[in-house]
Amino acid sequence: MAGRILTSQLVADALMMAVWRRGRPLALLHHSDQGSQYTSEHFQGLLKEQDITCSMNRAGQVWDNSAMESFFGSLKTARTAAKAYRTREQIRADVFDYIERFYNPTRRHSTLGYVSPIQFEEARKA
Repeated sequence: MAGRILTSQLVADALMMAVWRRGRPLALLHHSDQGSQYTSEHFQGLLKEQDITCSMNRAGQVWDNSAMESFFGSLKTARTAAKAYRTREQIRADVFDYIERFYNPTRRHSTLGYVSPIQFEEARKA
């Protein structure tokens, strides 16, 4: 899968799938690096259209959003680094499985009071 380019349409589709699956909260923040797919007119227009606040790391500053950087680090370390995927669909399915079946319902976070993201969201709704 090396050599594939991450396009603004791909990240736009991923964002809208997440909004569709999780629902649309009153306030939503999208954090990314300054990759061309995220800074593109297409993706920035989608954020504005959906009233989603844009947050980006400063160049070379991974600590700007350490919670997200931690997530990406754990995804790579725990799931994708040691695997060889044959198709984009295999990657998509594996990342989806990691997020929806492990990370969101199970993975506890110190920044969330040592509960999972879903437990945190449910407590906020109550």
